[in-house]
Amino acid sequence: MEITTINTELVAKMFLAGAKNLDAKKEWINELNVFPVPDGDTGTNMSMTIMSAAREVSALEKPEMKALAKAISSGSLRGARGNSGVILSQLFRGFTKVIAEYDEINVQILSDSFQKAVETAYKAVMKPKEGTILTVAKGMSDRALELCDDTEDLVYFCEEVIKEGDRVLDLTPEMLPVLKQAGVVDSGGQGLMQVMKGAMDALLGKEVDYTIEGAETIKKAPESTGTSYNIEAQANQEIKFAYCTQFLIMLDTPITLQQENEFKSYLETIGDSIVVVADDEIVKVHVHTNDPGLAMQRGLTYGSLTTIIIENMKLERDEKISALKEKEMQSAGIPEEKEEKPAEPPKEMGFISVSIGEGINEIFKGLGVDYIIEGGQTMNPSTEDMLNAIEKVNAKTVFILPNNKNIILAANQAASLVEDKKIIVIPTKTIPQGIVAMVNYIPDYSPEENKETMLAEIGNVKTGQVTYAVRDTEIDGKTIKQDDYMGIGDSSILSVGQDLKATTLEMVDAMVDEDSAIVSIYYGTDATEEAAEEIGAVIEEKYPDVEVEINAGGQPIYYYVLSVE
Repeated sequence: MEITTINTELVAKMFLAGAKNLDAKKEWINELNVFPVPDGDTGTNMSMTIMSAAREVSALEKPEMKALAKAISSGSLRGARGNSGVILSQLFRGFTKVIAEYDEINVQILSDSFQKAVETAYKAVMKPKEGTILTVAKGMSDRALELCDDTEDLVYFCEEVIKEGDRVLDLTPEMLPVLKQAGVVDSGGQGLMQVMKGAMDALLGKEVDYTIEGAETIKKAPESTGTSYNIEAQANQEIKFAYCTQFLIMLDTPITLQQENEFKSYLETIGDSIVVVADDEIVKVHVHTNDPGLAMQRGLTYGSLTTIIIENMKLERDEKISALKEKEMQSAGIPEEKEEKPAEPPKEMGFISVSIGEGINEIFKGLGVDYIIEGGQTMNPSTEDMLNAIEKVNAKTVFILPNNKNIILAANQAASLVEDKKIIVIPTKTIPQGIVAMVNYIPDYSPEENKETMLAEIGNVKTGQVTYAVRDTEIDGKTIKQDDYMGIGDSSILSVGQDLKATTLEMVDAMVDEDSAIVSIYYGTDATEEAAEEIGAVIEEKYPDVEVEINAGGQPIYYYVLSVE
């Protein structure tokens, strides 16, 4: 079987087949995480990333290559979760930049796409580490470059590239000792290979179910949803600008950042509640104004208008219409929390924190966090989750506390997409670090001064987390059996045992030193306050100069999360 070109339809099928194959293998990929803890999430993160794009692709009807490329790139970018998911989205972003320019793809174009994919992904990672998904991708890219002058057969080309990917994947334990100790290959690299193998099945014409759950929602979702939920928020309030005006501009040429900012500035002179979101082809515009015609006239200078919606908010303030609008909103599946509140001046600084339990949620709220993103170990928030949270915080500068090393990259990616607010990501890797950062926030300081203070203080807190092993392994010089309790420190496993209390106390002993002053214990859903108090009493007796604080964390997975300061 020989294939020399791939058209748009087949590219779409290959992408969907790759997404489905990854989704089917996600639990297996989760089990490949280097630490034998039940929070393995690489497969889940990668699956949710690619399935976000797959839903957009599936919603397209007979797209051209450029539209398909955009759906893959934007869908994966918005859905990106965890380090592996963000890197996967960047691979797709680079790949689609090349294929977008062609109606059909041959070996040379595919090779160029691989090169651009790897280049884009490596640039996105501050300190790329070999032995990961990046290494596997680069191995395939290098092999593609070797082959592109030797063959025009895409089947042979792809088979050889996949063989090289598998070969490099098998070498990852030699590149990362932690993988070798655990007896696994890199989970992100394995996830990437499942995408490639699924795509290969489609190329070969194998029977694949291309149905993507949730794609219909995308097709049917209204372009605009702001009107309905504005009604209730504006009820009984003075309406300065009567017309909720929304439209899309189909660009004649890509809009520059300067043009976008000039357009926003103009809209500010005629209204408020302004939202302008632009990409290479479309600008989405939302403004409250007394003269919709002026907004649309200015929009026409950039391209043609479509999907125009103008609502007179003064005429729709009565309860009956509000109720009807609410029903309409619910039928469209718009979450209630998206309701707009009466406009208030933005405060100087606001805070977003990722959290993992009701008790910890309340602690963050008490410290002044404006918006909590539920996430953490088993469900890393996506870039889109971050963007939605940023939108909800009415502040000029918004601090993001990821509180998990796997979320930092998604937070940084969201920050890079925001233009109307200053976003500062404090790279907190644990819940205690996030709490310490908030404790040290000083309202009178500038954003930069607070950033400097927070970064300095999070380096002074040690974190320990107690959970259990889901399989036998050997890591950090410790032999671990399935169901053993483990105390995991900031950079290594500190204790292993079959008794929860003893394992926790052994971990504390490894964390406390002569400079330690406070030990904070956050007990989870599978621990009790009484058990936490017992552990606290032992610590106080053994270390009389150390103050112990007990808090109900309510976190899953971890019996205890501890901090030592």
